[in-house]
Amino acid sequence: MDRKIIIADDHFVVRLGTTLILESHYKDVKISYAESYTDLTDQLLIEKFDLLILDINMPESKYLSMIGEVKKIQPDLKILVFSVYDNDIAVQYIIEGADGYINKLCDENNILEAVENIFETGTYYSPDIVKKLVSSAKKDTPINPIEALSEREKEIFDLLIKGYGNIEISNELNLHLSTVSTYKARVYKKLNIKNTVDLVRLGDKNQAHKYK
Repeated sequence: MDRKIIIADDHFVVRLGTTLILESHYKDVKISYAESYTDLTDQLLIEKFDLLILDINMPESKYLSMIGEVKKIQPDLKILVFSVYDNDIAVQYIIEGADGYINKLCDENNILEAVENIFETGTYYSPDIVKKLVSSAKKDTPINPIEALSEREKEIFDLLIKGYGNIEISNELNLHLSTVSTYKARVYKKLNIKNTVDLVRLGDKNQAHKYK
């Protein structure tokens, strides 16, 4: 039976390299590509796939929200997150419903192992991720979504929850206003928040988490 895989990643080299690895192992595989989240959802609406290899940082990404939205379109689709983020972030996506995670720095064998496990058992969790899941469950401690932010995004986040406006942040960090607006939009998207109230609430939770 043919395997149908869609690789959602905006980097040509990543798509090509992943394709070569998969085609060297699976002779009956059919591989499609999506270079943005909109492109991905458009394709999922018209064609069924067995596996989605998903870069969470592609254009138009909705980060954690993508998992649920994709599963609504194709409930049986397996999702393998393919990213440079660490295992703490991986756990967040698994909790949202992703079926596996591999780091982009992994080697060819890791990719094949992950895909093979998902096709055979439905999931792929590395030993380190399993430990994170078990540890989180035992402590009943939620994974901190703020860890998904880059260092610059964390700086923007910290200033926003202090009540700084775009102009003040621009002056404080010596950034152009347009750059501040771009970073602010990324922060909102990564944290899946829509307004200042959500931002402040998340900031309060983060402070409480730090001092537990």
